[in-house]
Amino acid sequence: MTGTADVGVDRDSDESGSAVPPAPGDEPEGRPASGPTPEVSLIKDLTIKTPTPEKAPESPPQPPAPAPPAPRTEYDPLDDAPHLDVDEPLLAARAHRPSDLIRFLAGVLGIVAVFVLAGIATSTTSGIEQDIATNAPHFSAVLSTITGLVSSVAVLAVPLAFAVERLIKRDGLRVADGVLASVLAYGVSLGIDWWVAEGASEHLREALTRLPLDSNSTLTDPVHGYLAPVIAYMTAVGMSSRPRWRVALWVVVVFSGVTELLGGYTTPLSLMLTVLIGWSVAYGTLYAIGSPNIRPTGQHLMIGLRKVGFTPDGAHRAPDAPGGTRRYHVTQQDGPPLDVHIIDREQQASGFFYRAWRRLRLRSVAVRRSPQSLRQALEQEALIAYAAAASGARAPQLVATSELGPDAAILVYENVEGRTLDELADEEVTDLVMASLWSSVAALHERRIAHRRLTGESLLVVDDKAACLVNLSGGDIAATDLTLRIDVAQLLTTFALRIGPERAVATANAVLGADRVAQALPLLQPVGMSRSTRIDLAKLTKERKAAARARALEQVAAGERTQQQAEEDIAAAGEDLLSRIRGQILQIAPEAPMEPAKLERLKPKSLIMVIALTFAAYLALTTIKPAQLKLSQMNWAWAAAALLAAAFSYVAAAMSLTGFVPERLPFRRTVAAQLAGSFVKLVAPAAIGGIALNTRYLQKAGVRPGQAVASVGASQLAGLAGHLLLLFSFGLITGSQTNGDLSASRAVIIGVLTAAVLALVVAAVAPLRRFVLGRLRSLFFGVVPRMLDLMQTPSKLVTGFGGILLLTLSFTACLDFSVQAFGGDVSFSAVAVVFLTANAAGSAIPTPGGIGPVEVALIGALTVADVSPAVATPAVFLYRALTFWLPVLPGWIAYNVLQRKQAL
Repeated sequence: MTGTADVGVDRDSDESGSAVPPAPGDEPEGRPASGPTPEVSLIKDLTIKTPTPEKAPESPPQPPAPAPPAPRTEYDPLDDAPHLDVDEPLLAARAHRPSDLIRFLAGVLGIVAVFVLAGIATSTTSGIEQDIATNAPHFSAVLSTITGLVSSVAVLAVPLAFAVERLIKRDGLRVADGVLASVLAYGVSLGIDWWVAEGASEHLREALTRLPLDSNSTLTDPVHGYLAPVIAYMTAVGMSSRPRWRVALWVVVVFSGVTELLGGYTTPLSLMLTVLIGWSVAYGTLYAIGSPNIRPTGQHLMIGLRKVGFTPDGAHRAPDAPGGTRRYHVTQQDGPPLDVHIIDREQQASGFFYRAWRRLRLRSVAVRRSPQSLRQALEQEALIAYAAAASGARAPQLVATSELGPDAAILVYENVEGRTLDELADEEVTDLVMASLWSSVAALHERRIAHRRLTGESLLVVDDKAACLVNLSGGDIAATDLTLRIDVAQLLTTFALRIGPERAVATANAVLGADRVAQALPLLQPVGMSRSTRIDLAKLTKERKAAARARALEQVAAGERTQQQAEEDIAAAGEDLLSRIRGQILQIAPEAPMEPAKLERLKPKSLIMVIALTFAAYLALTTIKPAQLKLSQMNWAWAAAALLAAAFSYVAAAMSLTGFVPERLPFRRTVAAQLAGSFVKLVAPAAIGGIALNTRYLQKAGVRPGQAVASVGASQLAGLAGHLLLLFSFGLITGSQTNGDLSASRAVIIGVLTAAVLALVVAAVAPLRRFVLGRLRSLFFGVVPRMLDLMQTPSKLVTGFGGILLLTLSFTACLDFSVQAFGGDVSFSAVAVVFLTANAAGSAIPTPGGIGPVEVALIGALTVADVSPAVATPAVFLYRALTFWLPVLPGWIAYNVLQRKQAL
């Protein structure tokens, strides 16, 4: 049975989207008239049970008196429909629609654009205002007065009339949403009015306000206090679905705005800002509190099936298909069971940002096409289903399609009993089942049809020998070779996640042949896999590493394995699944292409690089101001000395790293890697970015992963110990030099006591203790054996600890010379205490590079050390410019050079 029909479902029949109960007397035959019966029956157990004989009651219960019929305000097709059992969870009364969030963000971007335009296009906006002011007197004053009066009354009367109409039809929930949105819009309008009047620049104030023609003192409001709430109200109540009301209200809004504009009470940008604020607040409110749910229920589905010609008897909700498509298993009175899919506009809007990011990042061949409308989605899925059936692949037969009202559609498939691959145990995934699925995929590919969703939820196993493909809605017709090869790579990975790469590749080779399997090798990349597959791959790798690390710790502690053998085991366990699949393919096809296919249009690291440079330029322009640097008062000799100290810090950092690596490292390249770290600081906290970069650098230099992590961990541990030792030493020196004034030493003691209290808290709380110990164990795993290896070469230890000492002294010298450059007079030991305490305190806040907290902490600490704020502020800005901002461009160059040389 096939057919297509339009089923009209009134969207306003029920605010919550649930079915309307029938009146007494409308119950189907055989049901007692015991009051209103809900149309949705929540059946908890679908198993047919044999009734057991029970003792008859002594007297039959008397049925209660029938309840009075519920008043009907609007016709609902459920009122005249017979009762059908539907087992489904009750739909939420409100739904948070992604489309509302998208519109809210678009409105916010529009508001930002208006402010930017008001700030930079001053001549254009002032010219438009002058043209309006020049031509305004040509309009009749009487006509302008009448138009203004009528529009002012109508702009309030039309929303009020609509609210009365909605209340009469018992749709007060939408009216309440509109009132809330209008109140919030009024509050936002007042806030922006206050900000423009008190804190905005002169350009913004001139673009958004003006003096009325009949006044000489009071400026107009930047945002209309009554238009923005009215626009928010009309948007929140959903007038878009009621054309007459929408047109009427927009007409009066436009007339009101034009009247205000001609009367000199507003500006063009002020009108744009008013509309955008009302629009944005409305959609933000709707997304925050949720919109009344108008998604069709199971009862609406039953009506739609009857319209197409089926005879449904009952239904129950099945697990959703990929993409959030709702599914129902429907039984019929005189026909086979059905599998019905419901697609709606809300489901289409979900995942918009993820799809947009994938489309921006990947080439079009690696991204599934998304239909632009509900009708296109219906036609696309139907076309794929009919093409799959014609190809000979095992897939459910599509038997009917229908639109279910203006916002939903259904596709009716024959029901195929079975379990998905995700629901099977590993031992149930037999070679025959996999061969059946590979045969169906081969049949699709012969007709140039790509499935694009070959994950476990799309593979339905019928019995121990046969399976079929489901969820073809995201497929492609006339697919390219690359798209078909992505299908093969995806299915190989799906099977390998369950039964290992050996059997997965062997089964594919038996059905497809070695050549077709080998062509998928360049597509075995995480970026080309589905989202769920990427999550499963990362989870599997993490679990394998964790298990191997725990096993290695136990074996090393028991003396069963050496440290080096344990690290080799961990490295072997860290090999990802895709690499193992590639190895199996190369065994059956040694000549398979190894070069990965270019699926990415924009790599994340390139995007991060662009964002980092933009961020750096913005912060440099807004943070480092010539007036604060006071270049005219700076001593250039001391500034040059500070620059040399800052440059020497990279040599010291390279020494501190090479000193804890027994292997030989090229010193120049190591210095370049430390310079590249100055660029990485822009997008990550300094410690985290430096650890990751140095670990990556050591691995590329040939150091095994476990030993690389251990070397960086040893360097960090030694650096922490050196930092505390130097802080304590310089604190004592500073205290002895100040003749009993121990303010700096007191700060050191307070810091040490605070650290001790935190350590006691961590030790006392068991979950926190386990968390910290687990992190430290993973970070410093192998540090002690690594230090024992270094003990055999004392020169390495001297280099490492010497580099840590020189690194701290070079930064301290740079700060001291910066203070001297602006006439400051403070001892070197006091500057050292300031640097060691303030820099650590500022870096504790995880901002990129410590931007903000480090400057505040250093200026405050220098002020406590009796350096005047007039000297401390430019000195700190000079120090940060030399150690953080100036190396950004050389660091970016070093980063790219090392990447091209495969050193990072």
